[in-house]
Amino acid sequence: MRVKKFDSINVVPFIDIMLVLLVIVLTTASFVAKGIIPLDLSTATSSTKIEKHKELIISIKADGEIYLNDKIVSRTQIEADLLKYKPQTPVSLNCDKNTKFDNFVYVIDILKESNFKNLSIITKQQ
Repeated sequence: MRVKKFDSINVVPFIDIMLVLLVIVLTTASFVAKGIIPLDLSTATSSTKIEKHKELIISIKADGEIYLNDKIVSRTQIEADLLKYKPQTPVSLNCDKNTKFDNFVYVIDILKESNFKNLSIITKQQ
């Protein structure tokens, strides 16, 4: 019995596996890139990155719904929920660019009355 000389490697199965892994990565990356609450943020040239640790995130959707850390709250309930946090807690305010300005002012007013001073307004960078 004669032993055949091994001259090359068949890379077709390797390429198939890599293409499948690429498809999986790209589909999961598109789900991760989207936030939980879809907002169309306003743009600003002076935006900066903020670390998201132990901060209070308030989101206002275009239809006026207010979210406090990914939980929907009513306009009357948000003030009571904010009193559970210390005034030194950093607050990030995400507001859809198509929302009424009245909703934005309402939330800012509540934050001011509750003595929150560390406020960031989240925008998209141009």
